[in-house]
Amino acid sequence: MAFPFVVVCFFETGLRLGGYGFDPHFFKRMKIGGEEFFVQNDSFSYRFFPPEAARNPGAFRMKCVKPPGSVRIFIFGESAAMGDPEPAYGPARYMQAQLQAKFPDTQFEVINTAFTAINSHVIVPIARECARHEGDIWIIYMGNNEMVGPFGAATVFGRRAPPLPYVRLLTAVQSTRTGQLLAALSRKLHGGAAPFTSWGGMEMFMNNQIPPDSPLKENVYRNFDQNLDDILQAGVGAGAKILLNTVAVNLRDCPPFASMGAKTVSPSDRAQAQDTLARAEQLQAKGDLAGTEKLYQQALAMEPASAALRYGFGQCLLSDKQFGPAREQLQLACDDDALPFRTDSRINKDIRAAAERFSNLGVVFFDAAGALASENSDDLCGDETFYEHVHFDFPGSYRLGLAWAQQVEKMLPGDIVRAGNGWLSEKDCDDALGLSDWNRTAVLEHMLQRMQSPPLDGQSNNSGRMEKLQARLDQLRERMNPSTAAEAKANFLKQIARQPDDYLLQENFALFLQATGDLSGSIAEWKGIHQMIPQDYFPLFQAGRLLGAQQDWAEGAADLRAAVKIHPSLTDGWIELGNILAAQKDYSGALKCYQTALEQRPTDASIFVQIGGVDLAANDHVSAIDNYRHAIQLNPANWEAHYELGGELDLAGKLNDAVGQFAEAVRLNPNFSRAHFNYGVLLAKLGRLDDAQHEFQETLRLEPGYKNAADDLAKIAYLKQQNRN
Repeated sequence: MAFPFVVVCFFETGLRLGGYGFDPHFFKRMKIGGEEFFVQNDSFSYRFFPPEAARNPGAFRMKCVKPPGSVRIFIFGESAAMGDPEPAYGPARYMQAQLQAKFPDTQFEVINTAFTAINSHVIVPIARECARHEGDIWIIYMGNNEMVGPFGAATVFGRRAPPLPYVRLLTAVQSTRTGQLLAALSRKLHGGAAPFTSWGGMEMFMNNQIPPDSPLKENVYRNFDQNLDDILQAGVGAGAKILLNTVAVNLRDCPPFASMGAKTVSPSDRAQAQDTLARAEQLQAKGDLAGTEKLYQQALAMEPASAALRYGFGQCLLSDKQFGPAREQLQLACDDDALPFRTDSRINKDIRAAAERFSNLGVVFFDAAGALASENSDDLCGDETFYEHVHFDFPGSYRLGLAWAQQVEKMLPGDIVRAGNGWLSEKDCDDALGLSDWNRTAVLEHMLQRMQSPPLDGQSNNSGRMEKLQARLDQLRERMNPSTAAEAKANFLKQIARQPDDYLLQENFALFLQATGDLSGSIAEWKGIHQMIPQDYFPLFQAGRLLGAQQDWAEGAADLRAAVKIHPSLTDGWIELGNILAAQKDYSGALKCYQTALEQRPTDASIFVQIGGVDLAANDHVSAIDNYRHAIQLNPANWEAHYELGGELDLAGKLNDAVGQFAEAVRLNPNFSRAHFNYGVLLAKLGRLDDAQHEFQETLRLEPGYKNAADDLAKIAYLKQQNRN
C-alpha cells in the first residue's frame, strides 16, 4: 500500500523541482524595499476557474510581521466587497479613511481579499490562510455569486452545484502539481476549445439561466451554509472578532435579468399570464393603479414564480405607495431571477442563522442590507446606492464604509486612544481618498460602457439609467477647468504627504495627472507605485502605454513586456506592446502580439483594426481590407474600422463604397475632424459640393488650424461660384 504513495510523492517532487504547475496559496512572500511582505498570488484562483477566465485578487501588500499597536482588518467577499468598479473608492476604503481620521495614532491595515466572480467555495481557503496572519477583525460581506460563481447552480466554470465533498476533493487535488497535471491532461483529452477564451463579464452567463424551482439551488444553499460555518470557525479559531453582514442589493431599480417561471407552469397558463401582463401595462400607462394591481394578481395566480411579473407588480405597488407589499414583490423578483447575480432572501436568512449560531464566539451580526435600506422612505435600496444590481455608487460606498467603521469602533481593543474626532462627512472622505471630478468621470465612463453590454443592456430601465449617468458626466465636465484641477492636485499632494504608503491613493493621483494632460508626471507616479507593489502588472502597464504615447518606444516596450510577463492574460498589454512595436516598424513582432491578444479576445474588432494597420505598413492592401471588413462584421459600431476601410476603398477606386464607409465613421464619431475631411474630399470627387462644403466646415470647426480643409473649402466655394456663373 505504501508503494503507490511513495511513487506519487516522488512524482510530485519531480514536478515541483521541474517548475511545473502553479502555487495554490493566496499569499506569497516578497521582499519590497528591504522588508518582507505578503502579497497577492495571482495563480491562486486557478483551482476554481479555467485558465482562460481566471480572476485575480487586487494588489495588496501586508507586512509579514504585524506592526505593534496596529489593527489588521481582513475583508472577505466578492466584487461588491472588493469595491468594483474601482476598489480605490469601495466601502473598505471609506471605512479605512473614517477609522484613520478618528483614531490618528493607530495604524489600520486593511487587507481586502475580495475579488470578482468568486463565492464561498473560494473564500474558505482564503479565510483559512488569513487565520494564520494575525487579523484582529474580519469583515464578511459575501453572497452575490453563490449561484453563478465556481460550483454554483448557474456557473459557466465547470460542474454545477455538486456536493460539497466533491468540491473540496477536487480543489484539494488541484492544489498539488500532480493534480494540476491531471487536470491539464483531462482538458486536452476532452478535446477541444473551452467555451470561452477569456473573461467575458456577465455576458458569459446569458445561456445559463435557471428556473426558480431548480433543485440545484438547494445544493447551493447547503454548500453556502457549510462554507460560511467553516469561514467563521477559521476566524474564531484565530482569535479574530468577526463582523458578519447581510448583503444589500438593488431591489427597487434593478429589474430581473431573466424570467423563466417554474417548469410546472403549462404553456397555456404562461401565454395567458403574458396576455394579462400586457393589459396590466396598458392600464398602468393610463394611471389606473387599482385595475393594474388586479390584473397583476390574476397573472401571478397563473405564473406565481415569474420574476418579471413580480417586479412589475412591485413597481405598481410602489407607485401606489404600498411600500410593504411592494418590498415583498420586489424581493420575490430578485429571488426568482433566472440570472441570479444578486444575493437572494434565502442566503441573507442563512447569514442571519449563522450569526446566531456563532453569537457567543465573537461574531457580531450587522444587517447591512437593512441599514442601507432604512435610509430611504420606502425601505428599499436602489439607484441612490448602486450603479446597477450590486456594485456601490460613491454615496453607497460612503454609507456602508461609515456603517462598518461605526461597528468596528465597538470591536477595537480598549487601549486604543480615541482622539474624540467625529466621523468624516462624505466630502471629507472623498478628499481623503483623492476622489476628484476627473477620477469620478473615469469611473462613470467605465460604468456607461458596461451598461451597453448584456445582460444590463436588456433591462427595461437601462436607457434611463444611462441617461442619468450621462447627465452626471456632463455636470462633472462643466466643473473641470484649470482652477479646479489645481485645487484637486493640491489635495492629492496633501493626502499623499499624510499617507505616503497608500499606493491606491497614488494610483488615483497618477490617473488624475494623466486625465489632466500631465503624462510625464503620471509616468513618474506609476514608476513610484511599481516600486511599492512590484508584484502587480498594472503600474507597469500604465507607464508603458503612456511612454508609448510620448514615443519613448524602448522604455515603453520594456515596461509592457514586464507587465505581460507578470500577467500573460493581459490582452490590453499585448495590444499596447503591439502598437509600440508597429510604431518602431517591427511588424512581425507587432503581429505576434496582436495574435496573442486575438487568441484571448477573438471577437475584439479593435484588434483586427490594428492588424489591418500592420498590413498597410507591409503594403498588403487586400489583407488590410479583409481585416477591416471582419472588424466591422464583429462590431459595426467600430468607427475606426469604417474610417480605415473607407480610405482603402478610395485608393482602390471604389468611391461609392468608400463614401458609405466615411459616412458611417462620421456618424459614429462626429468629433473626429479627419473623418469629416476625408468624407468631404470624396463627396467633392463625386460632385456633391454642398455636402462636401458642410464636411469641410465641420472639419474646421473641430480643427480650426487645418490648412488642407481651409484650402478645399475655398475651392468648393470657387467651384460653386463658377457653376452659378
